[in-house]
Amino acid sequence: MGFTTKALHAKPSHKDQHGAMRFPIYQSSAFEFEKAEDLEAVFKGQKAGHVYSRSSNPSIEEFELKIKAVSGAFGVVATATGMAAISNALFALLKSGDNIITTKYLFGNTLSLFQTLLSDFEVEVRYVDLSDLEAIRASLDAKTRFLFCESVSNPQLIVPDFNAIKSILKEHHVPLIADTTATPWNIFDAKKHGVDIEIISATKYISGGGHVLGGLIVDNGTFNWKNHANLESYYKKFGPNAFIARLRKETYRNLGASLSPQSAYLLSLGIETMDLRVQRSCQNALAVAKHLQTKAEIIHVEYPFLETSTQYANASKQFSAGGGIISFSFNDKESAYAFLNRLNIIKRGTNVQDNKSLAIATYHTIYAEYSDEQKVGYGLSEGMIRLSVGIEDVEDLIEDIDQALKV
Repeated sequence: MGFTTKALHAKPSHKDQHGAMRFPIYQSSAFEFEKAEDLEAVFKGQKAGHVYSRSSNPSIEEFELKIKAVSGAFGVVATATGMAAISNALFALLKSGDNIITTKYLFGNTLSLFQTLLSDFEVEVRYVDLSDLEAIRASLDAKTRFLFCESVSNPQLIVPDFNAIKSILKEHHVPLIADTTATPWNIFDAKKHGVDIEIISATKYISGGGHVLGGLIVDNGTFNWKNHANLESYYKKFGPNAFIARLRKETYRNLGASLSPQSAYLLSLGIETMDLRVQRSCQNALAVAKHLQTKAEIIHVEYPFLETSTQYANASKQFSAGGGIISFSFNDKESAYAFLNRLNIIKRGTNVQDNKSLAIATYHTIYAEYSDEQKVGYGLSEGMIRLSVGIEDVEDLIEDIDQALKV
C-alpha cells in the first residue's frame, strides 16, 4: 500500500467495541483490571496492557502504530514534544564519560541542549564537519555512543551524505541518529540511507495545522544493540527491542515526557493528510525559492532543490523533494525587518511546516542567546530570514513577497 493508504487503514491494537471508525480518545490517567494478578503481570511485563497513561495509553499506542505502518519502523515511542524525543533518546543511550559526534549546524534549542545539559552530565560533544569523512573517523573512539545530525539543518539547510557517514560509523559499531523532521518518510527513506534512529517533531508536518505539540523516537531496527555498551544488559533480556525497552521501562517512563491522549488523537488525524500537505508545501517552496533568486534585494537564497545550491547533489540523490524551508538573506537587519513587517499573508512566527507560511529572522530570535561570533560560526547572518512555506496558493505567496519588497 502507498503512504496515505497505510495512514488511513493502519490496524489499531484492537477494534472499538462500538465499531467507531475513528479511534476514540482514552482521556484517562489510569486503567482498571478485573484481577489483581493481571495488574501485577502487566507491571512485570508478563502481559500486555495499559496501567497508567504516563507509561502507555490506547490513544497514544494507536498513533504509534500508524507511524510504524507509514514508516516501516521496528519500534516507535511518541513523546510530548520534539525536544522531549531528543532528550529521551540521549538519556537512554548515554552515561557520564561518554562522547557523541555532531555538527555545529543544528537547530538552536538542540544546540543549546548539547552545549549545556550534556556538559553538566559530563558527556563530551565533539563537533565535526560532517562532509569530512576522515574528520568523523578521527573523532570516533571506544566511548562514542552515537552521531547526531539533522537531515536538513535548520536554518542553514545543509544536507549530509548519510550513506557515506554510515559507512564510517558501521566500522565502529556506532549508531546514526538523525532529526528527520524536515524530510518526512514520504520524501526521504531514512532507513534506506543508513539512519538507525529518527527523531521527529510531530508538531510540524504531522500536525500540519500548528495546533498540537508532539515528538517521535523511531527505531528503524538497523542497529545491533548488542554492540552498544550502555544497552548490553537490555539486549540480553530484550534482544533487538533493547533500545525501545529501555525507553519504555526506564527513560520515557521516568522522565515523564508523555504525549497526551488528545494530542495523540489530533496527530493521528494529521498523519492521514500529511502526504498531500507535504507535496504541496514542497512544490510551493521550490517555486518561491526560484522566484526569490530573481530579486536583486536578496543577496543569497538557499534551498536544497535549487540546482545552484551546494546541497543539491546530496539532496537530489537522497530526497524526492526539497522540503518546505527556505533561507534567504538581505544585506542587513534593517532590510530584513522592513521586509518581514510588510508581509500580509506570510505570518511572522517561529514554527515550521505549518499549513500557513511563516517567516522569522533566526539570528535575532532562535539564536538570541549566542554571541555574534558564535552565530557567524553557525552560518547565520543578521539579514537572514527562514521562510517555512505552507500550502497556500503559490501565486498569493509570490504576490505577498513582491509587495513586501517594494519600498
